[in-house]
Amino acid sequence: MSVPRATASAVVVLDAVTAALPAAEERLGQREMAELVADAIEQGRHLVVQAGTGTGKTLAYLIPAIVSGRRTVVATATKALQDQLASKDLPFLQAELVRQGIDVEWAVLKGRSNYICLQRLRETNDPAQAQLEIDDMAATTKLEIKQLGEWAATSATGDQAELDWNPGDASWKAVSVGSDECPGADRCPMGQECFAELARRRAQAADVVVVNTHLYGLHVGSGGAILPEHDLIIFDEAHVLEDTMSDTVGVQIAPGRFVTVGATVRRFLEDPQLIGAITDLASVMRDALSPFAGQRLATPLPDAIVEGLHEAQLRLTRVGEAVQAIDTSVEDAQQRKLRAQRMITRTMESVEAALRAGDGTVPFVSGNRDNPRLEIAPLDVGPTLSLGVWEQHTAILTSATIPSSLSRRVGLPESTTTEADVGSPFDYDAQAMLYCAMHLPPPKSPKFRAAVAEELIALIEAAGGRTLALFTSWAAMDDAVDAVRDKVSVPILTQRDLPKPALVRKFAESEETCLFATTGMFQGVDVPGSTLSLVVIDKLPFPRPDDPLLSARREQLGPSAFSQIDVPRAATLLAQASGRLIRNATDHGVVAVLDSRLGSARYRWDIIKALPPMKRTRDRGEVETFLRHLRED
Repeated sequence: MSVPRATASAVVVLDAVTAALPAAEERLGQREMAELVADAIEQGRHLVVQAGTGTGKTLAYLIPAIVSGRRTVVATATKALQDQLASKDLPFLQAELVRQGIDVEWAVLKGRSNYICLQRLRETNDPAQAQLEIDDMAATTKLEIKQLGEWAATSATGDQAELDWNPGDASWKAVSVGSDECPGADRCPMGQECFAELARRRAQAADVVVVNTHLYGLHVGSGGAILPEHDLIIFDEAHVLEDTMSDTVGVQIAPGRFVTVGATVRRFLEDPQLIGAITDLASVMRDALSPFAGQRLATPLPDAIVEGLHEAQLRLTRVGEAVQAIDTSVEDAQQRKLRAQRMITRTMESVEAALRAGDGTVPFVSGNRDNPRLEIAPLDVGPTLSLGVWEQHTAILTSATIPSSLSRRVGLPESTTTEADVGSPFDYDAQAMLYCAMHLPPPKSPKFRAAVAEELIALIEAAGGRTLALFTSWAAMDDAVDAVRDKVSVPILTQRDLPKPALVRKFAESEETCLFATTGMFQGVDVPGSTLSLVVIDKLPFPRPDDPLLSARREQLGPSAFSQIDVPRAATLLAQASGRLIRNATDHGVVAVLDSRLGSARYRWDIIKALPPMKRTRDRGEVETFLRHLRED
């Protein structure tokens, strides 16, 4: 059978580009993935492709997309991955493609609040217009705003990620706006110079636009109003797609939102009583929501919540009329008015959507009694994705770990979807060992945490530090730190000590250091080399049984829910955690799972099959010998 021209062309370009990489090496999985992506684009089929760590999946999807000539949006799971594409992968690829005679333009597009707002900056720098808010600012905030103004004068993008220092939240909020507040370029005197609008114009002209999945979800929820027209959508780290879409196409109302509305109105309107009525809604909604914290709600919503929402409607209407009634010829004041009106309108839309919640949605209150939040999520994101994505674009979904139920969960049409696994270039059987501590008591046993601590001490001493210990709860992490820290001869860092980037950097700088962390670090930690030779996971990371949204989805599925929801989620998260160990072809180490269910439960093979194909053992002595041998090497 002849190879399609587009596929052959993509592979030729891939070979030329990868040959220019430092320490270039042939990656058969990368080549296979590029062929699959090129075929999918040419045939107009959706593709779900699992590409293990080290495959080089970024080039494997970007090159076929660019060679095809299709306008492409790449949606990443995090802003960090978005920034990596922008600062490293795409500049390198663009330069190499020029050598191949291929011109490509790319752009990064983020949510509006990621860019400094020149109009807000102008207002805060004008004492006559900014007095209402400047007076309340701390001296450090005023100084940081001045520094941000100096930076904005030299920045080409106004993107917060390009700062080499971290402004405080108050400082950044004072000079930025969200999409719920911005009146739009046509109604703003700084619209032509606006950094967010410049980013949108670059995106309109680009062949490849990089966004995060959250922004793409907002695009889908808006009926396609945010991003430029495109033919191809690539979801990188696609295992988070269902959860991200649930968050973005639904409704969320936190009490703090009304404080934000009040602050926005206060910049334009001097009426303490009216503004107080809006900010007081935070207390009204908190009181209404707190009794239901952590609970799923019936529809129609409980009377107390409905009454709170109706009160919000009345007060928002009142303040909206007051803002509308004020006429001003001062340009900056006009902008403050427009932003206040926009914020009031968007908040009113969320309140009304919450009151309409009915069949097909899952209302629940997330957070705790002090910080509750009303959420209305779709029971099934499939119909929304079908209408907004699958029926309009060719889609490539990829990740190092793809849940077995992903295609069904996100509504991909079976007849036009191809699924594939291109493996990993690493020799896991030789490089890594999977250890299940079968002798430990089950996780529900009162003796479990003490046994975990004893196991950690033995393994850490054998490894000489070099350990990333991951826990499914903060309480479990804290208990382990207290029990282990004074009984090992190496230093221990915890997730409470530093922000994530600084924490990972400090961990990577010392071979002896251990890092104890929670599920937030099951992914996104990249520490190649001998600094990390042991990953310990305390329990199988099943989702909470009382999660309101998942509970509703379990009820919908009935008896098959555990195998379709809980097991795939646990397997994916465990695979992500295990993936922290082997980051290059010379890494060696152990993944230790301290949950005996991995070796005894009826569903164990569904989870094990999702993990890299490591050598397996239940013998701690064998593990300790292996770790000591790695120290000697």
